[in-house]
Amino acid sequence: MTLSLDTLIPSILQRHDATWQDYVAIRDSSDIDWRKISFHQGWLWVDMGTEGPSHASFSDLITMIFGFWAFLHPEIPLQSYGRCLIERPDTHACAPDLVLYKGDNIPKWQLGEPRRLILNRHRLPDLVGEIADTTLSLDLDEQKQLYASLGIAEYWVIDVKGNQIFAFSLLASGRYGIIENSQVLPGLPIALLEQTLTRLETEANTAAATWLLQQLQHIEQQRESST
Repeated sequence: MTLSLDTLIPSILQRHDATWQDYVAIRDSSDIDWRKISFHQGWLWVDMGTEGPSHASFSDLITMIFGFWAFLHPEIPLQSYGRCLIERPDTHACAPDLVLYKGDNIPKWQLGEPRRLILNRHRLPDLVGEIADTTLSLDLDEQKQLYASLGIAEYWVIDVKGNQIFAFSLLASGRYGIIENSQVLPGLPIALLEQTLTRLETEANTAAATWLLQQLQHIEQQRESST
């Protein structure tokens, strides 16, 4: 039975036994102003809330950090597609807060294509992440399972209230294991990212990102002087 759109009220989280057709109906409905949506193995999650200031600040900070890492490694292409809808037709759908492609074959949208990344046309992102303002347990459970089953190499959960980052790398078993240093962005310690998050308590996210850039430059200088 297809889900009735009348049962979906504005909320942070709604869970249902659902089909891909249910997901498509909500995705394409002009009556549902969703902000994020996920589907995996009958689990359908719809976020129709608005993005709060803390969520937006943390999200933009991490995107700036991606840019600064790229500044220090100009030979490596990086492309951010945060909040873009990603689909593997019939089985998976998600719209991660952070979506990062690294290296070759970065997807490029073409006129006339659906306005989303479709994984039978485009390759997987190298890193995805969620900004967990009100959704920490979900991001460490259902969303984590979804991204692992897609085979995404690295997954971050940024805990807004705890100024903490849970960073995972995909193991050969198909499960995520915790990491202390990014595998996709070498030279980026997770502990340093957490120090950067704490600076948001007293300064702007642009200032926090600039501080991180200075630390990364220092790490690079130390590495070069030791070789």
